[in-house]
Amino acid sequence: MKLNGKCHCGAVQFTAVLKGGLAFARRCDCSLCTMRGAVAVSTDLDGFTITKGAENLTLYQFNTRVAEHYFCSQCGIYTHHKRRSNPNEYGVNLACLEGQSPFQLAEIIVHDGQQHPTDGGPCDGVAGILRYEENR
Repeated sequence: MKLNGKCHCGAVQFTAVLKGGLAFARRCDCSLCTMRGAVAVSTDLDGFTITKGAENLTLYQFNTRVAEHYFCSQCGIYTHHKRRSNPNEYGVNLACLEGQSPFQLAEIIVHDGQQHPTDGGPCDGVAGILRYEENR
């Protein structure tokens, strides 16, 4: 599943070949992801290409500094990150992908980023499930 994506203002644009489509959409409950609130989907490193505006990306790292979180320096939207749990993959902000929305998913797995598997946390790393029910 290859999709085009962009940040809110369009300064950063990209393509992503999703591994498993939307089936592996996830949230995380680490301190950054809790505040960021994005739903991520996966792509291999070579399945992600910045097509416009690489110079507008800002890198943020914290704690172990293994994960690399990228944001548009113009509008502030998180576009993607290199995963700590699998540095051969990027997590891509589902809401940045054309025609996609986290609200189209009824349930999203929440990974346990507070007890990360590489820090001795549980191997399955599941903290819970986030549910969305449309009220219309």
